[in-house]
Amino acid sequence: MTNHSNQQPTSVTRGKGLLEPMLARMRTRMANNLIPEQLRDGRILDIGGGSYPYFLTHTYFKQKYVIDQLASNLPHLDIQWHQLDLNTEPYLPFDAGFFSTVTMLAVVEHLNPDRVVSLFSEVHRVLQPGGLLIITTPAAWSNVILNWMASVRLVSPEEIEEHVFMYTLPLLGWYFGRSGFEMKKVKFGYFELFMNMWATAEK
Repeated sequence: MTNHSNQQPTSVTRGKGLLEPMLARMRTRMANNLIPEQLRDGRILDIGGGSYPYFLTHTYFKQKYVIDQLASNLPHLDIQWHQLDLNTEPYLPFDAGFFSTVTMLAVVEHLNPDRVVSLFSEVHRVLQPGGLLIITTPAAWSNVILNWMASVRLVSPEEIEEHVFMYTLPLLGWYFGRSGFEMKKVKFGYFELFMNMWATAEK
């Protein structure tokens, strides 16, 4: 079940890219398909949602929270906003078990990999038992294609230039394991012609 906002962003990312609105819709559809309905009665935290939290305006949850290093440009939305730089301090200012779902859509590639275990450990802490972490990120092999797409403005050059590290599915699994998630509760897959990966980790 999705809840579509009447407010539409002028841009779903910093910078312009012809395909960005379509890619945002595809990530949103993928994430929504991965969320079990029973989790929607709880709280969701979207990490790195951007100044316009596109995904959160296109999903249904009882309560919605976002963390981003940018300030919101739509403060009237019914979303609780926390402006934090998780590369500086990977700490989530919430009680243990506070969320039923945490999403990181096209975010982890922007983070310092030395901070990822700490951040995933924090996600594990703030998830309720049975809660779910959902990640999407470009596949490592797609980096050359993404840079070309940025050069011709199909995707946002500002976003691509800030990619810090590219992942494979086994490497994401290693990070999950180091952060307290059980590997038997981790699932992986690809979408967008194998250029992007999705991963879920259940607490």
